[in-house]
Amino acid sequence: MAIRERSKTIQKQILRDVVHHPKDIVSHISSIFSLSRQAVNRHISQLVKAGKINATGTTKNRTYTIGSVRSNTLILDISAGASEHDVYFNKFPDILSGLTQNVEDIVFYGFTEILNNAIDHSNGKECFISVDRTAEKIQISILDDGEGIFTKITRACNLADEKQALLELHKGKLTTDPENHSGQGIFFTSRMFDEFRIYSNKLVFTHDHKSTHDIIRDADYVDKKGTLVLMSISLNSKRTDKEVFDEFTVAAEENDFAFNKTIIPVEMVRFGQENLVSRSQAKRLLLRIENFKYVYFDFENVDTIGQAFADEIFRVYKLRHPDVLLHHTNASNDVIKMIKRAEAN
Repeated sequence: MAIRERSKTIQKQILRDVVHHPKDIVSHISSIFSLSRQAVNRHISQLVKAGKINATGTTKNRTYTIGSVRSNTLILDISAGASEHDVYFNKFPDILSGLTQNVEDIVFYGFTEILNNAIDHSNGKECFISVDRTAEKIQISILDDGEGIFTKITRACNLADEKQALLELHKGKLTTDPENHSGQGIFFTSRMFDEFRIYSNKLVFTHDHKSTHDIIRDADYVDKKGTLVLMSISLNSKRTDKEVFDEFTVAAEENDFAFNKTIIPVEMVRFGQENLVSRSQAKRLLLRIENFKYVYFDFENVDTIGQAFADEIFRVYKLRHPDVLLHHTNASNDVIKMIKRAEAN
């Protein structure tokens, strides 16, 4: 076991230092650990084979550079606060170097926003951070040992249950600390990455850029305290943070670039196979949408709605909040008939 741990220590040192010692990494590591050049070369050969280091040139003039396969983990004490920016730049620089500008911007935004949430909101003591990079993608994992994001949102915002908390996360502009946070971090992070998941208290929130809808489901894993966030993005992604911000910004007036648009999948308010017929179901959907100017209700996978459900949204709410502009998309003929009937009244 001791030999294996020493090998890990040596290889970690090689990966840290190869950036600054591309031509003399062998002698550099040899002097640190009092190893023969032959022993150091064995470690380097293993790293080259694993894709963690690239080797070019002849034996005498060989140059080593960091490879496409990179990873690092960290257990961070967050009980007394911490700086997400310092962690990003000081603990993971070699893992994240060499990215295209658009991917780097997205990784930086997501990493710092999610870690900041753990530091400021989780009420936890420790946070486990893992960043893994392959030739194809980067995956970031951030796990805190706090009370759990859905539990805290439900409690702090006085919501009916934790599934309502997930729905509110999807809408955006949700924060338990409005004086210090805008509530935009998780919303935009989930839409910048190719895949984004939150696991907490046996519930999962999933956003996949290949899918038009977020998914809320029960988790098939052992219940653990805290919140786990997983996010990944292809190294070849052409997506930019600006286009994601712009997607949810409608310029109502000149120089007005506020986050003022939300798209709400109506089926997220439905539990199981229940029909959407009641005013109480509609009110769950309408919660907090006065924070937006443009609201789009996406009726994909919803074939029918009840008269009371439609009336609560498209007549009662419209009359009470004329400044909120309600729209609908992907509505079936039956749904459109109910909406028009409500509007006509």
